[in-house]
Amino acid sequence: MAQQAQQQQYAARQAQVQRQQQMARQTRQRQRQAAQRQIAHASQRSHVGYGGRGTGDYYATALSGDFAGYPQLASFIEHMVKRYGFDRGYLYGVFSQVRNRDNVARLWSGNKGGSATPGGWYNYRAKFVTPENVQRGVRFWNEHGVHLQRAARRYGVDPEYIVGIMGVETRWGRIFGKHRVIDALLTSAIVNTRRSQFFFNELENYLLMTRSEQMNPLEPMGSYAGAMGYGQFMPSSFQSFAVDFDGDGIRDLWNPVDAIGSIANYFAKHGWQRGQEVAVPAVVSSSQYATMPDGFKVKYSSSTLASKGIKPRSGSWSKTGRTHLLALTTVPGGNKEPWIGYNNFYVITRYNHSNYYAMAVHQLAQSVKLSTGAAVYASR
Repeated sequence: MAQQAQQQQYAARQAQVQRQQQMARQTRQRQRQAAQRQIAHASQRSHVGYGGRGTGDYYATALSGDFAGYPQLASFIEHMVKRYGFDRGYLYGVFSQVRNRDNVARLWSGNKGGSATPGGWYNYRAKFVTPENVQRGVRFWNEHGVHLQRAARRYGVDPEYIVGIMGVETRWGRIFGKHRVIDALLTSAIVNTRRSQFFFNELENYLLMTRSEQMNPLEPMGSYAGAMGYGQFMPSSFQSFAVDFDGDGIRDLWNPVDAIGSIANYFAKHGWQRGQEVAVPAVVSSSQYATMPDGFKVKYSSSTLASKGIKPRSGSWSKTGRTHLLALTTVPGGNKEPWIGYNNFYVITRYNHSNYYAMAVHQLAQSVKLSTGAAVYASR
């Protein structure tokens, strides 16, 4: 009886969520239709370059503001005009309002990388895999379970890992970032000289995104690197993997439904294998483990690891095409805990090239799945 009551409560919650989302889709559709009418009217005015409700009615005859003296920006504007047909006056108007953010520059100057410190995984895990975060993940699953299951069916991606990505990236929308995306991208392109071309490429994709989705380029907020929305997509990832999963005609990464579909699509395009293991604890019976290269960049065969005395604790190997040895520093003393990562672990590292990141997503996903309850998960 208790399980039946739980299932009925879950069904009622999902029905309410669906009604609310349907109303939101209808509202966004009306807004988009109104925007199209405004764009058609604005196109009669020669100084508007892809303006209207979304992209903004910006215009200037010359570049001014914080970046007016930078030849890199002038060259970039010419590139966007010639290659993509942007109006020069429109781009002058937009970039005259972009700000050179000292806090972004400071973050880049302090982010020099370096080797992991003893206990690194122990400290990293503690930021993400917490009882509070697990409960937040359960609440998100309860609210969006219908769309998570739909994404699982359409893209062949286990839903708990969609939830896990959102939890690590933004705490399910609690932390989108406090920087204007266009400020972050242009500041990064100028001050981070080692990756200048990368950020100008992201800025190019950002402008294409705001044009196609009718967004004001000065409004979206994100990380200091320019990552956006629930899944913290960079603009190039938006162009390649974002989907309109709620059917309102707009790809909106700040919309949880579109974000669910987009993350699932990202995983699918990178080779996710639904129902296959991601990573498992290993048992080691040889001292060779301590000196073997490890991490997602190093691929082993199961027979090679077995010959070195390394096997899955469960006793059986997953046949997914990739096998990685993972050595996680789990305690401040520097001891390493052995794991074996499979194909899906590698797929998570395509999202963020870090062993710690992928393991945090994996463990958070599994913790949320276990806490969600059989009544919710049984529908996968």
